[in-house]
Amino acid sequence: MKLSRTYLPLLKETPAEAVIASHRLMLRSGMVRQQAAGIYAWLPLGLKVLKKVEAIVREEQERAGVAELLMPTIQPASLWHQSGRYDAYGPEMLRLKDRHGRDMLYGPTNEEMITELVRAGIKSYKELPKTLFHIQWKFRDEVRPRFGVMRGREFLMKDAYSFDLSPEAARRSYLRFFAAYLRTFARLGVKAIPVRADTGPIGGKLSHEFVVLAETGESEVFTAKGLVEKTPPPTSLDYDGDLEPLFAEWTGTYAATDEMHDEAAFLALPEDQRLQARGIEVGHIFYFGTKYSEPMQFAVEGPDGRAFVEMGSYGIGVSRLVGALIEAHHDDQGCRWPVPVAPYEVGLVNLKTGHDGTDGACHRLYDEAVAAGLDVLLDDSGDRAGEKFARMDLIGLPLIVTIGPRGVEAGQAEVKDRRTGAKQEVPLTGLVDYLRSAILPQRRLA
Repeated sequence: MKLSRTYLPLLKETPAEAVIASHRLMLRSGMVRQQAAGIYAWLPLGLKVLKKVEAIVREEQERAGVAELLMPTIQPASLWHQSGRYDAYGPEMLRLKDRHGRDMLYGPTNEEMITELVRAGIKSYKELPKTLFHIQWKFRDEVRPRFGVMRGREFLMKDAYSFDLSPEAARRSYLRFFAAYLRTFARLGVKAIPVRADTGPIGGKLSHEFVVLAETGESEVFTAKGLVEKTPPPTSLDYDGDLEPLFAEWTGTYAATDEMHDEAAFLALPEDQRLQARGIEVGHIFYFGTKYSEPMQFAVEGPDGRAFVEMGSYGIGVSRLVGALIEAHHDDQGCRWPVPVAPYEVGLVNLKTGHDGTDGACHRLYDEAVAAGLDVLLDDSGDRAGEKFARMDLIGLPLIVTIGPRGVEAGQAEVKDRRTGAKQEVPLTGLVDYLRSAILPQRRLA
């Protein structure tokens, strides 16, 4: 993409309401614009990141054998009356009536709808287990939306649901998602640790949050330092194998949110291993058994008689993850995107737009890099060099290539690693191969 062709409205001043880094940088770098309290328009730069995050989340769900569907944003209230949650959910639910006076709602979550959908299609226990997911916009009318996309009213979620015949089979589904989440967050470039968590309004018997440690996190996390340093499961992970050892490995060390904190268990850790920090929730998994299937009468005839279906739900905050990624990867100049989720992998700066030599070199390099499969943003603006450098640092692309008249004459370009700040002179001949060798390994699975 050429800068002259896209829409990138930067802000020089930080809006007063932006008090955390992700909110501040998303507004300043032209990723989003607020349209109402807690409701944001995603502009081209932000949308590219959002789509890359979404793609990785989707790929890992499919790798784990979960089938995708898409449920509507508007739900009939009758489903929530069946489960008993319509009145219990609270004012966060946006309730409305259609033109016929029927009670409707903008879905804050989808347990009722997915239960009804699967109940209508499953006729025999032999058709179980089933695991399904969708990625859809949701709305919760937060009393105090804040921190930009980290706690907005409208947000993009990946929700998955499992349906099993027995508690033992439901646990296996839970472990499958547990493992898939470890790999998903590793691919995204964030260290998300699983911690015991409260089930909240979803309900259930077993629950883990996946938390990214950050000073701006909303909740306290208590854990051992060793858990933060653990290596995620490999690409070759067998989702159909025995996942109990992996689960035990990751949950055998004390880790809990403040709601589930056990001070005695925490103090039992070696003193040099105790870690109390702030955390950002980016994923949450629940096993809630028959909490929804029983009131909604979803039962099947099994080998031991009729039984209510055992269920679990598994959420990842896709839009929230964009903010969490910035919280984990930024400095005083701006964002520092990991390659897998960067809006562009390479920023190409023409130091002197209008100069025949730099124009020609930049456009040739741009065409070659795009043809080679790299995601490139060419700054072809007529702005001053300082403005171009500041813009590239702000939007935080992994590699920044600068070509000026002297470089063209010498047959060299400067390549800067945005994460480390290291700079290197690289010959224009072979520069695309150099960029590919730096970028492509980082695209691969963790």
